[in-house]
Amino acid sequence: MKVIASSLRKGNVVDLDGRLYVVLSAANFHPGKGTPTTSVDMRRISDGVKVSERWRTTEQVEKATVDERGYNFLYEDGEGFHFMEPETYEQLAVSADVVGDGKVYLQEGMSCMLKTFEGVCIAIEFPQRITVEITETEPVVKGQTASSSYKPAMTDSGLRIMVPPHIGAGTRVIINTDDNSYVERAKD
Repeated sequence: MKVIASSLRKGNVVDLDGRLYVVLSAANFHPGKGTPTTSVDMRRISDGVKVSERWRTTEQVEKATVDERGYNFLYEDGEGFHFMEPETYEQLAVSADVVGDGKVYLQEGMSCMLKTFEGVCIAIEFPQRITVEITETEPVVKGQTASSSYKPAMTDSGLRIMVPPHIGAGTRVIINTDDNSYVERAKD
């Protein structure tokens, strides 16, 4: 299916010269003079090579048709990360290079969107917000009451985030997976 270049988003799969690429980032540039362009960073699915492309925003790009379904994360082992489709109980092993840096977000039973092409997972979409537990953080500095001051903290999954001063070790918080930012204290 052909789409205009400016409509490409992270996670889309593009077919270029018979090879499939997953979009890592896409940005549209509108200079004062000249033609607007779209710059796209992609990873070739077959061998993992990263490629950068630039198109005019109105150029047609071939978007590959992929199967996108919700899967639940089960566990990680030597083969990779294992997911299960909740309705058919079909299991799928996803390689570590597809999961990438997102492995710190994975929690047992978590629901994720997996994009598969011919039975092989090529991209994964994590939930926008996840709940994590703070394992260690700096103690509160007396008199530090400014709401804009944050302190570093480590989560149970090994992710480093910035939290408000009132958050201590053992507290469960909700974070945004797009930029690892603190959203709020978990209500559980």
